[in-house]
Amino acid sequence: MQKFSLIQLYTVALLALGIVSVPAAANTDIASWKKAVVKQISKKQKYPRSAQVREIEGRAVIRINVNSDGTITSHEIVKSTGASILDREIPKLVKRLNPLPALPAGTPNASLQLPLDWSLN
Repeated sequence: MQKFSLIQLYTVALLALGIVSVPAAANTDIASWKKAVVKQISKKQKYPRSAQVREIEGRAVIRINVNSDGTITSHEIVKSTGASILDREIPKLVKRLNPLPALPAGTPNASLQLPLDWSLN
């Protein structure tokens, strides 16, 4: 299992927590939901073995759209890692993430932009 540094997790958390747009809902509920999403990403993101062996690193930004029940309805790569081996991991990660935790009550959907980092320590 790939371990991510605290700096990587902190970076993902900070960026993810600040780049979400949702319809009106209590800020504390949305903040809790965002934290749960970041936690799930940190558990489910994998570093492709072949990329590790070849010392390939990269950073991508993806946008996901989520229904109220947490189902990811779509995703897109906003910014590629520049490495096809890492970019091919993104749809696999989205599949592992689906479903995310349900959105707070009264929030019908959300669009979330997330950074994804693959870096060797």
